[in-house]
Amino acid sequence: MDSDLFSRRRAERFAQLLDEANGGRRHHVRSRADDQLAALVAVGQRLRAGVPNVDVEPDFRTGLRAMLVATAEREGIGAPAATPEPAARRLAGAVTRSRLLPAVTGRRARARGAILVGIAAGAVAVSGISAASENAVPGDALYGMKRSTERAQLALASSDVSRGQLFLDFARTRLDEAASVRGDRAGFSGVLDDMDADTRQGVRLLTTASAQRSDPAALDTVNTFVSGQRRAVSGLLDDATRAEQDRTRRSLALLDAIRKRSDALRAAIACDLPVPTVSDALGPTPVRCPGD
Repeated sequence: MDSDLFSRRRAERFAQLLDEANGGRRHHVRSRADDQLAALVAVGQRLRAGVPNVDVEPDFRTGLRAMLVATAEREGIGAPAATPEPAARRLAGAVTRSRLLPAVTGRRARARGAILVGIAAGAVAVSGISAASENAVPGDALYGMKRSTERAQLALASSDVSRGQLFLDFARTRLDEAASVRGDRAGFSGVLDDMDADTRQGVRLLTTASAQRSDPAALDTVNTFVSGQRRAVSGLLDDATRAEQDRTRRSLALLDAIRKRSDALRAAIACDLPVPTVSDALGPTPVRCPGD
């Protein structure tokens, strides 16, 4: 799970990468989050390159301005400097403050400012592009933007549980896309492959979080997803070709395996078994409770 400190550092690193991509000064540092943030930076670049002509409604402008002002106040962006301390107190630790605090505070303020500006510019652009790409399917011109937006959401997620839920949402989206490309054998199979990949990713994150916390709450999310998704996937069998039916049954088998894994983890948590040390594509593989 991401700590507040890591989230802040990731936000600062994103501001640096965005600045570099827009021709700013290069920062000679590397972060473990760079690979995740690269997708978000790419979205920013594509937004800058192709901002649509969008008529923004006055209500949207008002709401956006209120959000930005509230964020600025909460983060201290643009706040006046604090009243100077008495001379005696100011001298104590003067060397440390003079060497470290101005640089750190200035860098964080610039990072927050860059992110705030990015939110302002991105919100207006995404209001048009996201709406246009929301219903895009494989083969459409905006489908790449749709998937890039999903990767950006993952990069900004604050925890593994949030990322897991996003992956399951994306799996639902892939299912809707599959229904629209029926008749295209390769396209249909490819979308279901992506759906199953998103499903595994989301389930692995949620089952791992549940096992590590000894809390079945994340498993409830998994079970709710499986129940609804299985009914929807079964609908793809109607009026389908033999090849489409075979491919659909593979996705149904995956959902059945996920339900079994979820039930096994729930039982292990109820028995107070230790966190499983072995994992696979669906997350931890628990042992059976004594007496089962």
